Amino acid sequence: REKLENPWRDRSLVNIGPELKGYPLDELTVVLSDEVQRLETKLTDEAPLSVGSVYKESDAQVVDFGANYCGFFGLEIETKGETDVVITFDEIMTADGDVNFLRLGTCSAVKWSFSEDGRQKIECIAPQVGRYAKLHCLKGSFKLKKFFIREYAYPPTREASFDSSDPRLKKIYAAAQLTFRENAVDVFSDCPHRERAGWLCDSFFTARSSFDRTGSVSAEEAFLENFMLPESFKHIPDGMLPMCYPSDHYDGVYIPNWALWFVMELGEFASRAQNPWLVKAMRKKIEKLMAFFEKYENSDGLLEKLPSWVFVEWSRANDFVQDVNYPSNMTYARILEIVGALYDVEKWSEKARKVRAKVIEQSFDGEFFVDHAIRKEDGTLEICRDRTEVCQYFAFFFKTATPESHPELWATLLDKFGPNRVKEGGYPEIHKANSFVGNVLRLQLISQANRG
Repeated sequence: REKLENPWRDRSLVNIGPELKGYPLDELTVVLSDEVQRLETKLTDEAPLSVGSVYKESDAQVVDFGANYCGFFGLEIETKGETDVVITFDEIMTADGDVNFLRLGTCSAVKWSFSEDGRQKIECIAPQVGRYAKLHCLKGSFKLKKFFIREYAYPPTREASFDSSDPRLKKIYAAAQLTFRENAVDVFSDCPHRERAGWLCDSFFTARSSFDRTGSVSAEEAFLENFMLPESFKHIPDGMLPMCYPSDHYDGVYIPNWALWFVMELGEFASRAQNPWLVKAMRKKIEKLMAFFEKYENSDGLLEKLPSWVFVEWSRANDFVQDVNYPSNMTYARILEIVGALYDVEKWSEKARKVRAKVIEQSFDGEFFVDHAIRKEDGTLEICRDRTEVCQYFAFFFKTATPESHPELWATLLDKFGPNRVKEGGYPEIHKANSFVGNVLRLQLISQANRG
């Protein structure tokens, strides 16, 4: 295109400053996202360009690597004169068979420039993720010898295997295995492409999968140890844990719920590892974390007006997080129970029982658990009627409710909720859950009920 109207520019390009490190836009020699957005691709009926083909100026070819791999893109080519090569990539293909390199809100592109003839062997210095890659010749020409991804993942393991007469289940298992391996290279990560960060809560579920697949806790131990080693975290309140680490957030944002999920994982790690050193070493940080939450307990013993980013899941549940959020308090009760057992502290165990009882008293309306309560100007607490699907799963997952204590709700969730509920018009007043964490918790509960 001769002119680029309103180019997409990521915050990592235009918001450089004290809170986001990098080089300012006016200091950059190349602005790759602008350059690649100027390209307009047209599909042709010509034979595909393959290994051995010569790419001339303006040629491009989409390549399918067969699965969504994390690794280092590499090329072996023979160039003629000054040659510019660009690859763009993504995890899925567009409806018209192209690659949208901006789909995930990142600049998924790499450029190489060559000044002379020769056989070039090149490889990215940073790992990328994609199944589909589009190879462009922007200038000059080259002959393609090899195009590859050098995989960057947890080593293959034989600790777990799966077989089925249903090829769909085998495909799902293979995808799950690959997803785990690429998100557990050194620590458990959110995703190896867009964020590349070790987020809490995500790690709780990855840790379960890791142990099942590898029979080892070495990756989890490394992940948890990162939170133990620093004396403090500069940009968040004393006692709080980062929502992901190593990844300091200079803006001071944190997710208090993710610190609770950290304790959930630590409790399960203690049973998986059969090695108490890390649990013992974390005691001081856990005590400071519990002291942080204690400051937000109201007269009922429930957490109220939690600060920063109170997060349940990406659904309407996140609209109901103040002032007293019952999913957060369901989590809190379970965490008090866990730390009471881990460190043999009866006051935490007793507090867990009281918090759980108060949540049931206030949140359960006889049919479902409501999500929150608001503190009115006169100081009284008003129980709101907002109810979400994920709140019900929190109740059972964190043991606020059990199949024995709430059998009718349990039966409703098992038999009347699920992927088709909204489409079939069931319980329209209950806001639907999202994939993470609500639907994941649902799968956990279905498994526990042997209803898989």
